[in-house]
Amino acid sequence: MTHHAAGPAVRRRAQDAPPPSRQGPDASRPVRRASLIAGVALLLMAALAGFGYIFAIHGLITPGNAARTAQDIMAHQGLFRAGIASLFGVIALDVVAALGLYRVFRPAGKPISAAAAGLRIVYAGIFAVALFQLTGAARLLGGGASLPASGAARVHAQALSDINRFTDIWHAGLILFGLHLLVIAWLAWRSGYVPKLLGILIGIAGLGYIYDSIGAFLSGGSWTQVTTVTFIGEFLLALWLVARGRRITVSQPALRAEPAGAAR
Repeated sequence: MTHHAAGPAVRRRAQDAPPPSRQGPDASRPVRRASLIAGVALLLMAALAGFGYIFAIHGLITPGNAARTAQDIMAHQGLFRAGIASLFGVIALDVVAALGLYRVFRPAGKPISAAAAGLRIVYAGIFAVALFQLTGAARLLGGGASLPASGAARVHAQALSDINRFTDIWHAGLILFGLHLLVIAWLAWRSGYVPKLLGILIGIAGLGYIYDSIGAFLSGGSWTQVTTVTFIGEFLLALWLVARGRRITVSQPALRAEPAGAAR
């Protein structure tokens, strides 16, 4: 009798038990793939931005000197246009990185991760608008050698104005980019699978972009940028995604997200 009485009770307990968790390696695999994609995109962006802006564009611009800037760009038109093309490549990679980071941090908070991706994609759109100002300057100076002397000064001034608009629009967009990094920092801190120190460094990088963008506007452009130091958090995130992202396990963050009663 004891055996027959225990049978239904065991069956009831088996029926009432929660289904086995599917969070584990299967749930982690797409996050790991997204981590690799996002990390590679971020590293490629760093290389393209370094060449495109620092070497090819910024090096040809003399602030406040339209004639010198025009002379240098016309003497290195191929380099200037290559820099612009590289920055358009950065925009495409920004979108790839935004979608990859969304997948990486979705287990830590899907709506917040989507908001972070949205901020980065909107920033990429603003950056594209800024870059079109540079293409305008390149077109103006493309035939600079055939300009009459009377019109050269006007064209040079217009080209420098386009370059200044590029800088202003870009700095405005970087405020959104800084907010994106702050959201990523919060997700990294909350995730449980990203080192908390890395989350702090990402947050510092985000604050650095916001600080520099606002400071550049308030100072009229003469500003010592802190992002030359604070960007390290963004760079370390890229390295971590490539080197350590393949070991991400999302089961623990998923369990912590459940209500306490469900966990019991």
